[in-house]
Amino acid sequence: MDYSVVVPVYNERDSVVLLAKEIKSTMSRLDGTYEVIFVDDGSKDGTTNVLSSIKKIKIIRLRKNSGQSTALACGIDNAKGNIIITMDGDGQNDPKDIPKLLSRLNDGYDAVSGWRYNRKDPFGKRLFSRMANWLRHVVINDHLHDAGCSLKVYKKECFDDFELYGELHRYIAEIIGLKGFRVGEVKVNHRSRKAGKTKYGMKRVVKGMLDLFIVWFWQKYAGRPLHLFGGLGVVLGLFGMVLGLYAAYLKIFRLIDLSDTFLPVVAIFLVLAGLQLFVAGIMSDLLIRNYNKGKKRYSIREVVDT
Repeated sequence: MDYSVVVPVYNERDSVVLLAKEIKSTMSRLDGTYEVIFVDDGSKDGTTNVLSSIKKIKIIRLRKNSGQSTALACGIDNAKGNIIITMDGDGQNDPKDIPKLLSRLNDGYDAVSGWRYNRKDPFGKRLFSRMANWLRHVVINDHLHDAGCSLKVYKKECFDDFELYGELHRYIAEIIGLKGFRVGEVKVNHRSRKAGKTKYGMKRVVKGMLDLFIVWFWQKYAGRPLHLFGGLGVVLGLFGMVLGLYAAYLKIFRLIDLSDTFLPVVAIFLVLAGLQLFVAGIMSDLLIRNYNKGKKRYSIREVVDT
């Protein structure tokens, strides 16, 4: 298989028919074989029934709503194409831009991300997106203008040994870039939502920003976590030792009673915190990663080829 188009959907019954038609129309004009995979992320509005009426697509139904990152991971895991194309299921990404991204991929890139240069979202959503983009540039200093655009193309090897969870779908390009893959960007068309309701809200904004710091940690300290945890531990420990020495000076040389002061307690607390808190953080991270390694974060109800 040459191409796999992966589309996660959740309660998008009014959008999927037209979107599938547009995708197949665009892909049929390309040289090579392709498949279109819709991952139904636990929809409750009859999206699966509508998808079942569409010919020549693959439908993967998840048992429950697990989030866009998990649904996307499921689709990628089950994709057979050498090149994987991802896009949103709300119809705002334009499938006609796919050849443009593939052309850029042929310029020597391993992945190409869409840039919604002229966005058609409500003001509030655009404002939060700009704030998130600014924070992303500050924290991880990447070169992309629009990490949140779901319209992207990847060579399949980009996802070797790749774990996608949380809200990390918006940072895939940054993560694979950290692994040494070349990532490009192309301006793409962005359309207004014509049906359904947006799933974008404050909860997703907060989750996305928290996951941004996971990407920052991978970028800076994934191969040397002690540079972060050990550095913070040393700072706290030294500060605690300074307070302890100052308390000892007051007690021994100034004969000051410290029983009613906070200095000894704070000094001991800082030293212990510097040692224990961050060691516990390192151990917890290692334990969680080992526990979840190789485990799927989704449960498939059924796979249907129409």
